[in-house]
Amino acid sequence: MPKYFRIWIPFLIAVVSASTLGNARPAQQSISKLDLERTRGMLRDAYDLVKKNYYDVKFHGLDWDARFRQFDEQMMSANSLSQGFAIVADFLSGLNDSHTFFSPPARTFRVEYGYRLQLVGNNTFISRVRPGTDAEAKVHPGDEVLSLNRIRIARRSFWQMNYALDVISPQAATNLALRDPTGSVRQAAVTSKMQQLKKVMDLTSSNGGVDLWNLIREGENIDHVVRQRYVESGDVMIWKMPEFDLDINGVDHMFGIARKHKTLILDLRGNPGGYVDTLARMVGNVFDHDITIATRIGRKPMKPQLAKSVGGNAFSGKIIVLIDSESASAAELFARLMQLEHRGTVIGDSSSGSVMEAKGYSSSQGMDVKIFYSFSITDADVIMSDGKSLEHNGVTPDEIILPTAQDIAGGRDPVLAHAAELAGLHLDPSAAGRMFPFEWLPF
Repeated sequence: MPKYFRIWIPFLIAVVSASTLGNARPAQQSISKLDLERTRGMLRDAYDLVKKNYYDVKFHGLDWDARFRQFDEQMMSANSLSQGFAIVADFLSGLNDSHTFFSPPARTFRVEYGYRLQLVGNNTFISRVRPGTDAEAKVHPGDEVLSLNRIRIARRSFWQMNYALDVISPQAATNLALRDPTGSVRQAAVTSKMQQLKKVMDLTSSNGGVDLWNLIREGENIDHVVRQRYVESGDVMIWKMPEFDLDINGVDHMFGIARKHKTLILDLRGNPGGYVDTLARMVGNVFDHDITIATRIGRKPMKPQLAKSVGGNAFSGKIIVLIDSESASAAELFARLMQLEHRGTVIGDSSSGSVMEAKGYSSSQGMDVKIFYSFSITDADVIMSDGKSLEHNGVTPDEIILPTAQDIAGGRDPVLAHAAELAGLHLDPSAAGRMFPFEWLPF
């Protein structure tokens, strides 16, 4: 279910509130007058930022001013922080844009649902269950999720559902309708694990730097989980790339290893994208000539997205790219470019269809004690050489290979096993499933 979000916090403020917006809880509660005005301020910020920066000055046909007035009036009836945040999020969702969204202030609690969801084709499965949670005894990998909180999960709304549960309105419990790999249907009410956090964090080191070091440690834990991992086996390198977050030297280092082999299997499953510069350097390392990744359409004429080749150091071997429903943004651009340029083979599941170019905008309210929140606003659509955008379309693999409920239950990875076979390497699906073990963040 949850993806990991990086939150960059300015270290210039003497005292920072993790969430001074009342005593928030997952359940509904009344909202104070102060918190109501703050959420209205967040809505106004969302309106202003889109008005000034959104790539489409016509806002896809929306009357942006009228929409703001409608949602500002709706905000006056909000009866909880979660509902206020949801109104801001819903306001932006009218643009139907994967890269325009609201990140509300951090809350004073952390929620662990105890399980992860995976969209496979048009079906949703439990993919992981965390030990020591209520979910451990109630749900199992390979269970198909027929509904969550009585809502059926569709591919087109999968991201929005995760966004609502993880960011906008965390839930103290979830109710699941499940079908196990044998076909048996059951209901499960799963209580979330809650962790209370400090309401106000002191980043001045006046308390010995405890809060500051805790933040740094959390960042290090996330960095560890999304680190680059690889396995070398004969003429094949298998590279698990969780994010496009490497600098130029990091990309060159990985391809220096790849050049020792005839085939590179690049696993971009679950990769949400990342930095444009990382994508450009990745592309430059697999072509012996400069190449245009895509053209960019914004408010004003924009330069195309280019990748400069590393020349004779470019990897010239066979490339097999793995994608799934959670491969997004830069991961989709790389995979589609391999298809359009006939440079590699793409296998797995259709990708997310979340491909735009956006900038982040940080906002805050308050003086001595501040609340921080942010927005991602799309500033360009990205068009591939075939004249099409991947937004809402995604990448269709050259070979669609989907794990079954039994594969998920047994920890098998038939997609990676098939990729290895294409590379001339025998890899049992069970062994493939153990190659890059899943790691939970500390909780």
